[in-house]
Amino acid sequence: MMRLDHVSFAVGPDGMDATVDRITEALGVDRVKGGIHPRFGTANAIIPLAGKQYLEVVEVLDHPSADKAPFGQAVRNRSQIGGGWMGWCVTVDDLAPFEERLGRRSVPGNRKFPDGQELTWQQIGIKGLIADPQVPYLLRWDLGTEHLHPSRAYEPQARLTKLSIAGSPQRVADWLGSPEADPFDDVDVDWIAPSGTPGIMSVTFSTPKGEVTI
Repeated sequence: MMRLDHVSFAVGPDGMDATVDRITEALGVDRVKGGIHPRFGTANAIIPLAGKQYLEVVEVLDHPSADKAPFGQAVRNRSQIGGGWMGWCVTVDDLAPFEERLGRRSVPGNRKFPDGQELTWQQIGIKGLIADPQVPYLLRWDLGTEHLHPSRAYEPQARLTKLSIAGSPQRVADWLGSPEADPFDDVDVDWIAPSGTPGIMSVTFSTPKGEVTI
């Protein structure tokens, strides 16, 4: 099983609240505060999307973990150049093939809720995203956390319909170990020949305001 789980948008120089307000106003949806990722030195806000997907707005914190964790480094790198789309994440049932191919182990992540519940997962591929922003990172949610998935924070008001990515579909297919770079039934991927740094150029949503591209 392989599906698009979420897209990550790094805050710009105006900070978390202004960035989230700008995105939610454009989409005509509500936000969820999210929380802190203590292992990564980051914090996020969540916009649930249909199809068990979500949009994550993420910021780096002034915390030692952010200097050590690749995810914190990736967020800082993107924020330092003005913010914007940082990457996309694919969830899979088994990370072992990716661990074997990349030659390293996945790392744990967690976020605690105010009521004491904890969402936990394993992820790999952030170093690849830093080196080549067109490729997604991979995630496996831990068993028993399905009810805490960020897409369940409220009844979704929007749906992700298309990614526009500057890059090579063959490169991404090889990275995913997939016959094709777009193995998703519900999301289109529009590949654009990069004229600079590869990566996500825009994301299109079906929203209460109609089709919106950010």
